[in-house]
Amino acid sequence: MAESGSNAGPDPATPLSGLTNLRAAALERSPIRTRESRVTLSGWQLSVESDQGKGAIVLVEAGPGKARYRGEGVFLGWTEEQLREAYESLRPRTSESPLETQQLG
Repeated sequence: MAESGSNAGPDPATPLSGLTNLRAAALERSPIRTRESRVTLSGWQLSVESDQGKGAIVLVEAGPGKARYRGEGVFLGWTEEQLREAYESLRPRTSESPLETQQLG
C-alpha cells in the first residue's frame, strides 16, 4: 500500500514546507529546448540541496513577459505557482539595487 501524499507537492500555504535545511547550491544560465519551439530558449537553473535530497527549479524565459517554471528532483510534481514562489524565495540576491538611475546635471 502506497503512502498517502508521498508524491504530492508541498503544502500550498508555504512554498517550501516539507523541505528542511534548504541550500541554494548554484544558479546557472542554461540553454533550454522545448517541444513547442524550434529555437533554443534561455533559462536559469537553480540547484538546491535539502535533507530530503537534491533538486532544481528551472525558469524558462519563453519570451517577453512569459516565464515557465519546471521542477526536478525534490521539486518534481510541484505546480508552477509553487515553483515560482520557491524560486523567488531561494534565488541568490545581490546587495545592489536592480535598477539605478543616474541623476545628471
